[in-house]
This record gives sequence, C-alpha cells and structure tokens, in this order.
Amino acid sequence: MSDSRNNRGEQPVSPKEAPVRRTRFSLILLIPVVAILIAGWLAWEHFATRGPEITITFETADGLTPGQTQVKNKAVTLGTVQDITLSEDMQHVDVTVQMNANSAHILTDHTRFWVVRPRINGASITGLDTLFSGAYIALDPGTDDGHYQKFFKGLESPPGVRSDQPGETFWLVSPSLGSLGPGSPVFFRDLQVGEVLGYTMPPGGRGPIVIQAFVKAPYDHYLRTDSRFWNVSGVQVGLGAGGLKVQLKSLQALFSGGIAFGLPEQRLAIDLPTAPANSVFKLYASEADADNARYHKRLRVVTYINSSVKGLTNGSQVTMFGLQIGTVTDVRLRLEGPTKLPRVRVDMELEPERMLSNWDERIENSKDAPVEKYLQAFVAEGMRASVQSASFLTGESMIALQFVKSAPVTTLTYEGDVAVLPSQAGGMDGIMESVSTITDKIAAMPLTEIGGHVNDLLAHADGRLNSPEVTQSLAALRDSLQNLNKLTKTANQKLPELMKSLQSTLNSAQSVLGAYGGDTDFHRSLQGMIVQLTQMSRSLRFLTDYLDHHPSALITGRRN
Repeated sequence: MSDSRNNRGEQPVSPKEAPVRRTRFSLILLIPVVAILIAGWLAWEHFATRGPEITITFETADGLTPGQTQVKNKAVTLGTVQDITLSEDMQHVDVTVQMNANSAHILTDHTRFWVVRPRINGASITGLDTLFSGAYIALDPGTDDGHYQKFFKGLESPPGVRSDQPGETFWLVSPSLGSLGPGSPVFFRDLQVGEVLGYTMPPGGRGPIVIQAFVKAPYDHYLRTDSRFWNVSGVQVGLGAGGLKVQLKSLQALFSGGIAFGLPEQRLAIDLPTAPANSVFKLYASEADADNARYHKRLRVVTYINSSVKGLTNGSQVTMFGLQIGTVTDVRLRLEGPTKLPRVRVDMELEPERMLSNWDERIENSKDAPVEKYLQAFVAEGMRASVQSASFLTGESMIALQFVKSAPVTTLTYEGDVAVLPSQAGGMDGIMESVSTITDKIAAMPLTEIGGHVNDLLAHADGRLNSPEVTQSLAALRDSLQNLNKLTKTANQKLPELMKSLQSTLNSAQSVLGAYGGDTDFHRSLQGMIVQLTQMSRSLRFLTDYLDHHPSALITGRRN
C-alpha cells in the first residue's frame, strides 16, 4: 500500500489546496519595445517628410558636395544633394536632390535653380557668405500656374529678377551692345531702379540687338509711352562752352555698363499713359540723343559747300545764333562733270519744333508750311549756310545758318521736295577768302604809278620850300602875327579907358533923362541910345575876353 504521506512525514495536500506560484515582470523587456517604437516612428517620419527626388543638370559641380550641399529659398532648407554623377556625353553633371515633402507643390516648369557661390560681376560682388558656409543651390519657385516635373536645367548665373519681386519687364532696341550685360543697372534720376536681364542677338548677326530690362515697382509707373532710355556706360567726357565735362553715373556703371531713363516733357507726361509691361523702347547712345528724339517733325534741306568740310560728319549740329535747330545727316563729295568744279553736298534735317511751338500737323508736308515761308524770307534777307568750328580742341565742325550783310540777292530753290540753302565760306576758309579779296583789291591798285607820283612830289618839295615865294610868305606871316600881338596888347590897355568913357556917357545920359523925363520923343530916343550903348559895351567886353583867349581869331576867324 502506498503511503499518503510524503517522505518527510507530512500530510499530503490536495490540488485545490496547493499554493499558486507567481511570475516576476522585468523592465528590461520594455527596452526592445521602446526601441522598436522609436525606430518605427523615425521610419514613419522619414517617409512622411520625404519629398520627391529630383534631378538638376549643371555644367559643373564646382562647390557641390553630396550629403552636405542644401537647396534653399530665403535661407530655408528645402532639400539636400544626395548624389552627383557625370552625364554619359560628359557635357554636364546630374545632381540628385532629395526634396522635403512640403516643397513638392513648387516643383513646376517655372521653378529655377542656380548655384550660389562668390561671383564678381563688374563692380558687384555677390555670394561672399558662401566663403565660410559653402556653396548651396538657390531655388525660385516662379509662378503658380506651372506643371509638375522632376527634371530641371539649372542656371549658370543668378536670375536678375525673382518671381516674388514686383515690377515690370521691358525691351530695348539698340544697334550695339557696348559694355552692357546681364546685371547692368538701370537708373532713374541717379537711383538704381532695376537691371538688365539679358540680350538677344538678331538672326544672322544683322539688325538691332534686343535687350531685356527689369524695372522694380513703384518706379515702373514712371515709364510713359514716350519715355526714352539712353546708355550711361563708362565715363562720358565732353568739351563744350563750359569747358571740360566728365560725367560718371556710378562705379558699377563704369565697369559693367548701365542705362537710364527719364520722364518726358511735363506738358506731355500728363496726357501720356503708363507704359505697359513688355513695351519696346529705343536705346539712345547718350542723353543728348535721347533729348533730341522728342522732336518728331523733320524738314529735309541741303546745301552745297565749295570749301573744306573737315570735321563735319553725320550727326553734326545745325545751329542758328548758336542754338541747335537740326542735324547733319549726310556729307558727300559730288562730281558733276569735267566742266564743273567739285563741291560737297551736305544733307540736313531741320527740326521745326525747335523753332515753332505752334507747328500745325495738317500742313507739315506742304510747300506753304510756316518753316518754308520763314526759310524763303530768311534767304532773301541774306541767310547763308557755312561750315563753322564747333571745338578747336577736337576739330569738330557744324553747319551755322547766319545772316550775311550785303549778301547778293538770291531766292530759295528746290531739288524735288528738298529745299536748297545758299552757302558761303565760313570759319578759317571765310577769313582766308576775305583776306584774299582784300589782297586782290590791293593788287589791283596802281601802286607803281602812285609811287612815281610820290617820288616826284618829294623830289620837288625841297625846291618849292626853298623858293623865294615861300620865304616871303613866311616872313609876311611872321610880321602879321607880331602886329596882331601888338594890337591885342593895345586893345587890352585902351579898353579900360574906353569902358570908363562909356560909363561916364551912360551916367550923363541918365542925368539927362532924369532932367527931361516925361513921355516925350526926346526921352524915348535918348533911352534907345542908352540901350544901344549898353549893348555895345557888353559886346566890346565879350570881344576882349574872346581875343584874350583866342588871339588867332583875327586871322582865322571865329571857330564853332
């Protein structure tokens, strides 16, 4: 029989009465769970914030480093460069960029990328902050109406205008580019208000160059449909009436070129509307050319010059009384046949608006236009065209319309519809022509005969002066002067006695008048005699004074 006691002599315990054994929980088991949760959260965050992967092509990968170079917009990181590979044709590099999830909506065909690194563009230096932080890829999102894409071609230089910068783009047409280029400043009243974005060469290399310029707001509202642009590149040096003039717009314009624009005339700016975006303007070579462009009316005239036209070129001024009224358009030598002397034809364009403020457009092409009438009257009054020196230092010449005194009478003629102005030599040629005329007149004088007569006169002068007749005449003249001197002295001595006698006579006459008195004939006659004696006394006194100062009057007479 089995014994229900255990080996130790204890009573056996039923299963229901047996104690339950408890298992202890360890915190170490939570570490793997937390690690799994953190890894899952990191993985979820990585994939949740992971944006699209894009590819940007550049010509070079200078300054780009995988895993470090970032894509930024306004200093905010939007992605990181993951890989850089060389293209199969080895013409460019492909940069793979992992973008953030919140940047997917800006990846359109209007988005632009470029590498920000230190650059020197004329007098402008940009990207200096990358010397310490390293280069990065800048992003411009462009407009919102683009299409989503993942492949982009990066810009090799920063764009002139960001998509979020207010302003307008305009086009300029110029025959030459000069020193202008992308980044050249645009000035308005000496303030930089924009920059040149780029230029387009004409097909085949012929024709004007089209320049794209951007003007920032609010300065774009100052552009009118009649505004004018001009080139301010480099240093402008000019010689004028005020002396040497040196004009420098800015240091940046000196190195990288620049353009400027201004407001039209005040009377026109009120009526003209603001120029819309993408308007086309002509770029003038200087401010003076731009100012001359505000005169739209032109009157063609020509003149023929028979003297030197050195220094006269296309663009030279046509002046009247020193004020510009037109421009020379062509200077050409004309040979009209072996029997005619060669001469120079000078074509000019007069600007009536410089002379007439009330120009009537209805008759501007008529022969009866006001300027035509004025030209006819001026030519009849002696107006002539001549070549004058504009600057002795530069040798520049101009056409001056001036009135010549005693000019031959002539009329205004025409060659078709072009008026022909009569000309006259001017400047040094005019002076030499006048000297030549005087020399011809002197040469035409009978100088030989005049010299012979003078020699004969001098040869006989000594004999005539030493003749007895001349000697006697001089002696008689000397005696006459001595007698005149004696007469004057005698008159001076006897005159006081004569005056005393006259005074006594007057006193006696007055006594007689007092004695007789009354209104009788004798009284009136005696009174008239006294008046005459008084006048005679006064005349004798005047005569004596005059002879005392002018004794020669007895011979030569009284001088006026």
